[in-house]
Amino acid sequence: MIRLRKMLFILLGVLSLVGFARADAPVLTWPQGWQIEALPDSASGVSRQRAVKNDRNGSPLLVMELTMSPVQSDHQVNLEGVLLEMRKSVQKDFFQGGYQSVCTRIHSTTLSRLSALETTCTVTQNGRHVLSQTLVAAVDADKAYVLSYAGQAEAYKASQEEIEVVRNSLKL
Repeated sequence: MIRLRKMLFILLGVLSLVGFARADAPVLTWPQGWQIEALPDSASGVSRQRAVKNDRNGSPLLVMELTMSPVQSDHQVNLEGVLLEMRKSVQKDFFQGGYQSVCTRIHSTTLSRLSALETTCTVTQNGRHVLSQTLVAAVDADKAYVLSYAGQAEAYKASQEEIEVVRNSLKL
């Protein structure tokens, strides 16, 4: 009996340390029915969380991903420059795939408790709207965050309420 209590005490101690070590990890509440993908943290400290909304056949309709990257305390992040580069990269990738894209001007928003910048790209093929993607970026004292979500045009539009629920659930 004493041995069992000791093991339980040690196990609780270890679990509380694990929770403490990850206490600064972002918390998201994903919508019910979405497939949550386990993404390992990188050696450089970058962590990612991803969820996918699938159709009845299991094909992806919408993908949301939150990336958290460490930032050196003496480094000043040019958030607008970073978001512009990300937007260019997205547009270049779509162009290479035979798509055209037009993105909104970068504008201010919030991501959890942080001031953020956001842009949304509308992707077309032969004049038909096929995909939308939004990029939201924010910087804290020692971390940078990017929330990205993309989906088929109709699914993206129909999922706006779910997207807002996820964004509002985010705790940084």
